Amino acid sequence: MDQLTALSPLDGRYGNKVDDLRGVFSEYGLVKRRVAVECAWLKALCANPEIPEAKPLSDAENTLLSNLAENFSVADAQRVKDIEKTTNHDVKAVEYFIKEKIAGTSLESRGEFVHFSCTSEDINNMSHALMLRDGLTVLRAAQDAVTDKIVEMAHEFADVPMLAHTHGQPASPTTLGKELAVIAARLKRQQDEIDRIVLPAKMNGAVGNFNAHLSAYPNVDWEALSRTVIEGFGLRQNPFTIQIEPHDGMAELFDALQRWNTILLDFDRDVWMYVSFGYFKQRTVKGEIGSSTMPHKVNPIDFENSEGNLGLSNAVFAHLARKLPVSRMQRDLTDSTVLRNMGVAFGYALVAVKSTLKGLGKLELNETRLADDLDHNWEVLAEPIQTVMRKVGMDHPYERLKELTRGRRVTAEIMRDFVTGLDLPADDKARLLAMTPASYVGIATNLAKRI
Repeated sequence: MDQLTALSPLDGRYGNKVDDLRGVFSEYGLVKRRVAVECAWLKALCANPEIPEAKPLSDAENTLLSNLAENFSVADAQRVKDIEKTTNHDVKAVEYFIKEKIAGTSLESRGEFVHFSCTSEDINNMSHALMLRDGLTVLRAAQDAVTDKIVEMAHEFADVPMLAHTHGQPASPTTLGKELAVIAARLKRQQDEIDRIVLPAKMNGAVGNFNAHLSAYPNVDWEALSRTVIEGFGLRQNPFTIQIEPHDGMAELFDALQRWNTILLDFDRDVWMYVSFGYFKQRTVKGEIGSSTMPHKVNPIDFENSEGNLGLSNAVFAHLARKLPVSRMQRDLTDSTVLRNMGVAFGYALVAVKSTLKGLGKLELNETRLADDLDHNWEVLAEPIQTVMRKVGMDHPYERLKELTRGRRVTAEIMRDFVTGLDLPADDKARLLAMTPASYVGIATNLAKRI
């Protein structure tokens, strides 16, 4: 496949940004994990003394199965797909592939214990959970990188005063670092939520009751046996299932990933605005063009790209989270085709995170513009002045400051003349007269340094 003829931009235009996800969410990635689950199940059966026909594995046999799973290649996956052309069943093709691989070895006598008592969903739900586990490793590394960069900037700009804007209007000053710290704290909280989730899995047969298992070996503790396999992959056993694991854990994960994405999208828009205000300049890259007709432009394209791709990611995550927990009776197949798009949601998220990180690397602080904005908005000091007036019991402080400042630009001289004319205690008056929009930032600097 050529990138120029790819149907999806994830395999075309953005193909090099999602390479780390190809071995996870591709068809190859799915088949590889199916083989790993089948091999782990066979090992568990052979290790159980209550199943004498599946006699214990020798070291060489254990190694053979381990290598089959760990060294599974694209060529192996193609062989599985070739078998599927005959079976017209993807999981049965994996079973036949493993039997083919162990034919002629000492393992051949235990060939019928490959996929023993399993329904396809025992293998699939485990494989999908492993795909998510491994995909999260890639995505979480990118999330940590962008969060760490925002934290670094929060510390660097902890004491850089900035005019806040509530409802798009000048508001009480803050520091740039503190506003960055807010985003970092929000992202970190959702990262903790994502990391807390341990995906559930099942290996309990056609409708979740170990029916077939007990028909063959009624004395085996099948729940305990399947638990060893499930927990061996770092997953959590769900004992209450239908034919499929109900996917509630997946929905929980996808909702958490949506929340993280939404916070980053919020950040992208804020940075876009800060660039628009001139608070940040963008370093130019030799040869790059911002506009095909306006030579002067340097556009915040990385943040725009991120915002767009986060929207696509969240659209897919939202559908996955809403659809997957719904299955008619004990099983329908609507989840199967939907699950194949997990990598789409992860892919767009990864493209977005990398775009934001790239954009942050181009930013240069414009302290002069920040200072000018503060110096042209002395009316923001109406808040502390009327607050001190309230403290000492003066009449109508809010209304007096409203009359002085609302709907107009107020200079430093006007504000200081107003304070000078107030009958305030000397220390209060001195503090207000010394105050500037740039110094009126509360504990913002401390907050920025605490993240």
